[in-house]
Amino acid sequence: MNDISLAEKPTLTGERVLLRPIDVADTDVLLEAMEDPEIQRLTGSHPRDFDATPELRRHAVEEWYRTRHEHADRLDLAIVDRASGECAGEIVLNEFSAPDRSANLRIMIVPRWVGRGLGGAAIRLLLDHAFDAVGLHRVSLGVYPFNPRAVHVYEKVGFQVEGRFRDALRWDGEYVDEIMMSILATDPR
Repeated sequence: MNDISLAEKPTLTGERVLLRPIDVADTDVLLEAMEDPEIQRLTGSHPRDFDATPELRRHAVEEWYRTRHEHADRLDLAIVDRASGECAGEIVLNEFSAPDRSANLRIMIVPRWVGRGLGGAAIRLLLDHAFDAVGLHRVSLGVYPFNPRAVHVYEKVGFQVEGRFRDALRWDGEYVDEIMMSILATDPR
């Protein structure tokens, strides 16, 4: 069954969150999160080491979000808090392999929305779509030990630890392992 893809960009509605195709209008809030030092640390995203002006960085991020709907090999969705209608982050399926029926998951929650349960709700909603509608068999992710809140959320929604990539990240002069986790369509969720 290699005829699966991520070309469809659905809107998924859950009790607490709505996941909708990411849009240029989400740039301000998501760029703010991307430039937050704590978000950079938790996601292992090194600050950009280039001399781009804020305007050039903004343009690059806008262009990135403007083109996400064109890609059949990834699904980029905004996480929207249903109570307020505000964008609270993004959730992405990438590293898609149709022959293997697998993808990688990544998520970024805007700092002011952290700790409100939106991340777990978004992951559950996206996993239901990935397994039940798309037909994926496996979704994987990597997380760093200095992000125990994320590890807890991933385990709570059904991800299992598979192992570690030793010294996968160098942060603040120290090497850090990356914890590899996955969930299968046949796993409880």
